[in-house]
Amino acid sequence: MRLTVWMLLLALVPMFEVQAQEKAAPPKGDVTQYTFDKSKVFPGTTRSFWVYVPKQYDPSKPACVHVNQDGIQFNAPAVFDQLIHNKEMPVTIGVFITPGVVKAANDQALPRFNRSYEYDGLGDGYAKFLLDELLPEVETKTAPDGRAIKLSKDGNDRSVGGSSSGAICAFTAAWERPDAFRRVFSAIGTYVGLRGGQNYSTIIRKYEPKPLRVFLEDGSNDNNIYGGDWWIAHQAMERSLTFMGYEVAHNWGDGGHNGKHATELFPDAMRWLWKDWPAGIKVGKGSPQFQEILLPGEDWQLVADGYKFTEGPCENSKGEVFYNDVPNSKTYKIGLDGKVSVFLEDSKKGDGQRFAPDGRLVAVAGGAEQIVAYDAQGKSSVLADGFRGNDLVVRHDGGVYVTNPGWNGSDPSKVWFVSAKGEKSVVDTGLKFSNGLTFSPDQSLLYVADSRSHWVYSYHVHADGSLTNKQKYYHLHMPDSADDSGADGMRTDRDGRLWVATRLGLQVCDQAGRVLCIIPTPNGKVSNLCFGGPDFDTIYATCGDRVLKRKVKVKGAQHYAAPVKPAAPRL
Repeated sequence: MRLTVWMLLLALVPMFEVQAQEKAAPPKGDVTQYTFDKSKVFPGTTRSFWVYVPKQYDPSKPACVHVNQDGIQFNAPAVFDQLIHNKEMPVTIGVFITPGVVKAANDQALPRFNRSYEYDGLGDGYAKFLLDELLPEVETKTAPDGRAIKLSKDGNDRSVGGSSSGAICAFTAAWERPDAFRRVFSAIGTYVGLRGGQNYSTIIRKYEPKPLRVFLEDGSNDNNIYGGDWWIAHQAMERSLTFMGYEVAHNWGDGGHNGKHATELFPDAMRWLWKDWPAGIKVGKGSPQFQEILLPGEDWQLVADGYKFTEGPCENSKGEVFYNDVPNSKTYKIGLDGKVSVFLEDSKKGDGQRFAPDGRLVAVAGGAEQIVAYDAQGKSSVLADGFRGNDLVVRHDGGVYVTNPGWNGSDPSKVWFVSAKGEKSVVDTGLKFSNGLTFSPDQSLLYVADSRSHWVYSYHVHADGSLTNKQKYYHLHMPDSADDSGADGMRTDRDGRLWVATRLGLQVCDQAGRVLCIIPTPNGKVSNLCFGGPDFDTIYATCGDRVLKRKVKVKGAQHYAAPVKPAAPRL
């Protein structure tokens, strides 16, 4: 009996040793402070930053990265020491940054404090600062023992966090650049109306889901002031992220606007944010509106690139797609086999274009200030001249609507109608910059984008080409960094949705004028789109120097064909 007990105790020794090792003080990483005053994104600013390098870091391979705003918070270096030691998070270099301050001109003046400007605003400015300036600066440093610092560039290897305004700043950095940051720790985040943060709970529900994992912390006694109610804003954020299928966790308490609760739960939050690493973060299915139009697993694919500026994508009755490289004055054709060939060697600065009922390609020839029709062999005939157009749409009887944006102050924006006989007339004026235009599937309504606003106008169309019942009808979203939506080319699908190329990506609207969802493009640019392919269910988008495509569930409406009446929208 005594021998058995002794053997049992001997068997337990290894387990006790492991437990003792876990409870023992872990190796302590090094923390070094620096100053950064060379920013071009936030010119004139000076700030401090600290770099934490764990003892386990091996300079032969890039380390994971955690970035925190407002400097060192949540006892992070000690927490990282323990979690890395316990293998509950990967070897991670911490970068802790204070907001910028622009020094005062003299002793009688105040400095400019950049915290709200840098942290509370939406847009990609702070992400650019991190990726283009601060993190490259970190990689110029070395650990105290001489180890070179190498940071992973993979978003799956990066987390970002902060509290209050620093928390919304962290979320914004990941939201704008999920390729660079995918794990977010947000404590008492300022998702309220200081600089647009209150819009996140709506925007999240409309954007195509991104590969993000988000931990939210707040307390029921958080701020309730002129900018909004922090506690209520957090409930809205959590519900929106959950609605869209994001990996989101939260821990609610009853605290106020301070870091006590966040510091207590920070170790568990980091364990959750880094769980299963290096496995990638799952992307949610999105709202029912996304599920109605997008195919699971289908993403953007490159068709061709190397152009100066692409525009005017349109499809013929076979589903072949034509587009322009405007500065190079060439028109290209994408065959049903996916091969790209030159259709016109000189398009005369061709811009917007559509196919007519007779099969001819009708295009704006901006260089010649004409509307030109091309047959299958590229032979041209002039339909109208005397004005510099931008985009056009051809209806099923051959009538053509053309936008003339007003390229200078003395030339006001107009919408022209060119009849099938070539007779032209101005049918609308008054927009700031008329740009893309298209019809409803039943061709009873004409939609015209005003690029320098956030509106798409709707008009009733009459047989003689005249327009009535003009309304600012479609309400578009626009980025925080712009004063307008930049709405450009547009198309409708056969179910009545309007697809608008904007600064934020493709904004898809219902027929009642509401944005249902926003589909960004990989390079963040899109000027126009069409539905091509043999079944007209592939989006072809002109995106700056390239053309992209993406197969979807819906089919485009062809306006050179007979009108189609869609179902009424959900009101």
